[in-house]
Amino acid sequence: MEERKDAEYFLNLIKKSRKGKFKLYIGMSAGVGKTYRMLQEAHTLLHNGIAVKIGYVETHNRKETEALLDGLPVIPRRKLFYKGKELEDLDVQAIINLHPEIVIIDELAHSNMEGSLNEKRWQDVVDILDSGINVISAVNIQHIESLHDEVKEITGIDVQERIPDRVLGLADEVVNIDLTAEELIDRLKEGKIYDAAKIEMALANFFNTNHILQLRELALKEVASQVQRKVEAEVIHSKYVKKEQLLACISSNEKTAKIVIRKTARLANYYNSKWFVLYVQTPKESVSKIALDKQRHLINNFKLATELGAEIIKINHRNVSKAIIDQCETRQITTVCIGKPHLRLIKIIWATNTFNTLLTKLSNEKIDLIILS
Repeated sequence: MEERKDAEYFLNLIKKSRKGKFKLYIGMSAGVGKTYRMLQEAHTLLHNGIAVKIGYVETHNRKETEALLDGLPVIPRRKLFYKGKELEDLDVQAIINLHPEIVIIDELAHSNMEGSLNEKRWQDVVDILDSGINVISAVNIQHIESLHDEVKEITGIDVQERIPDRVLGLADEVVNIDLTAEELIDRLKEGKIYDAAKIEMALANFFNTNHILQLRELALKEVASQVQRKVEAEVIHSKYVKKEQLLACISSNEKTAKIVIRKTARLANYYNSKWFVLYVQTPKESVSKIALDKQRHLINNFKLATELGAEIIKINHRNVSKAIIDQCETRQITTVCIGKPHLRLIKIIWATNTFNTLLTKLSNEKIDLIILS
């Protein structure tokens, strides 16, 4: 068994070595200078004899950024006609055919046009990495899936284009492009981010100081956790390292389940650990009894969990606590994550024995329990 694990580990190293390296710039918002920094890096690489090409860059008509495109080899974009209009997008096949040493691809969270091979640009990047080409890309912190709820709470904006956290896990290097709130607001007022007509609205909404400070903190924490994950990954193969296994327990409650899934995904990403999502279907929520809207919510939450890297466990059981304990033993779970119960006083009293039973068993097995707000 030990020999087989060593062989699998070595095989994974070989496969990984054939893939391209992935560098990712992260920023707290638009306008911090991610694209500018990527283009600066492209010039440096080209000057040092590295075959680097521009696969896709979005300058947003920013003069300083557009000026940096001069002298850089650009791979022509793919043209598509959609609803009578000619549109341009990343040409994945052209990049793979040309096979540059490094390719710059902006706007990682971008949704592709209809008719594209992949739905999302991050999927294009994965295909390019798999072909052995190194990629430098960029994304804003608000586009990370597990941070969706926090970003919405901070800004009031429901960001639609998002990337799964596992995409960050693919990055060999993550770099934070940081500015103070004052510097970013000054750039906005000087017209370096948006046209003059949009400045006042931006200052009143997304670009107020409080929002920027909170988003900046999220970006700094994210990059720090990615660095920590990389360090731990260097020793994770050791048999002396305890591997975390997380179990997120969800119900048919849409909002609570999403919170539990996203927050558990954050923890799993931090610990670089495997994680599971457990839904216990009790008799009162059997297929014939559960409401159609709850069924739909469950399916959507299962999809979200899968996108974030979880393995889904769906079982039928009369006793939820017993089902959780059984799965902890079967999967060698180290941490159980549950949502904060929204119960009336009578239900809390009724559920006390059930909860205490679960708590006692988890304690005896030395399994941590996290109640997520």
